[in-house]
Amino acid sequence: MSHLRIPANWTIQRSTPFFTKDTVPAALLSHHNTAAGVFGQLCVMEGSVTYFGFPDKDTLEPELVVTIDAGQFATSPPQYWHRIELSDDAQFNINFWSDKDKGDEKLVNTQ
Repeated sequence: MSHLRIPANWTIQRSTPFFTKDTVPAALLSHHNTAAGVFGQLCVMEGSVTYFGFPDKDTLEPELVVTIDAGQFATSPPQYWHRIELSDDAQFNINFWSDKDKGDEKLVNTQ
């Protein structure tokens, strides 16, 4: 699940700034998912980020745990529930990919 291929015809719609443990939005640390038709690509520049995947919004026990180290990335498919944890020295950003212009549409859903 951590390396599902983003379709070749999709393009980056938006990218976040680089986040650290001090600047990461709280929503990323709790259950959330990417919107329909949106892949997330989490890119780690320093430290590590642990990705926890869940089969639905109510399940608390992850079905998938992936540690993404500096220089690596992982993808999160559309509408897949997940959350992350960061090492103290983590620095990362997220690219949001889609096959069509999302304009101002919401790219992430929270509980």
